[in-house]
Amino acid sequence: MMNLTPEQIVAANKSNLETLVGLTSKAFAGVEQLIELNMAAAKSTLSDSHSNAQAVMSVKDAQDLLSMQASMFQPLAEKMVIYNRHLYEIATTSGQDVGSVVQEQFAKSQQLYQDMFENMAKNAPAGSESAVAAFRTAVSAGTSALESVQKAVKQATDMVDSNVKTMSANAMGAGKSATKKK
Repeated sequence: MMNLTPEQIVAANKSNLETLVGLTSKAFAGVEQLIELNMAAAKSTLSDSHSNAQAVMSVKDAQDLLSMQASMFQPLAEKMVIYNRHLYEIATTSGQDVGSVVQEQFAKSQQLYQDMFENMAKNAPAGSESAVAAFRTAVSAGTSALESVQKAVKQATDMVDSNVKTMSANAMGAGKSATKKK
């Protein structure tokens, strides 16, 4: 049996509090970036709306209006793609930050669990060797399964990131070609 000392409990609580503060700081940093992005987008939209309204007021005929509408599409499409790319980067970075903290805490917990199990195995009563070996095998299999899941999630995340970058590039190209055709 493993007895925890008051010092160990205090150290564990301190570590958990530091982790919580770190995660909260990372979450606030992500929210701050999101607010900055949205404020910049709002300012840009306001400025563009003012410019477009002035341009509409100066239109003399329907042909000029159609031409002006076509010229407004490309910058709008580009800004939407850029906004979405920045939004994706903020979300990805924040997710990676939280994921790394969670992974670090998981590794610490796993090591603590293994240390505790090893201590219990050393003090197990005589004749329980087969039960200890079976439990050790189960723990090893569980650890391997978790590592496989972590690798699969990492691969999926990398693939999604690559696809988003490709789609952004394609959207920018499609917007430019659509504007040129008009």
